[in-house]
Amino acid sequence: MIRAVSTLRLRHLGASVLLVLGAGLSTSALAHNPMCECKAIDAEQIRCTGGFSDGSGAPGVTLDVIGYDETILVPGKLGDDSTLTFKKPSAEFYVLFDAGPGHVVEIDQADIEAP
Repeated sequence: MIRAVSTLRLRHLGASVLLVLGAGLSTSALAHNPMCECKAIDAEQIRCTGGFSDGSGAPGVTLDVIGYDETILVPGKLGDDSTLTFKKPSAEFYVLFDAGPGHVVEIDQADIEAP
């Protein structure tokens, strides 16, 4: 009887350890932050590249160019290579990378690197 109780305790302890380890690993595996970078190709064109801190790309993610009056100047989605190239608007603007709640990046026109 003592041996059966000890074995049962070990099984319970092993299951608890696996549960805690599994929860820790799944949290870190799911944690990733959105990233987006925009650079001027020349005086007319801007290319933005989006992705996540875990190294994954973001094809199909919404990337809109929005005026300061909140008008969408260039609606867009990232291509298969996780980029979008657009003509620089004449109005003041910012870029909104929107991969869903908690995964949003805004880039103001002043922060876009010149060629």
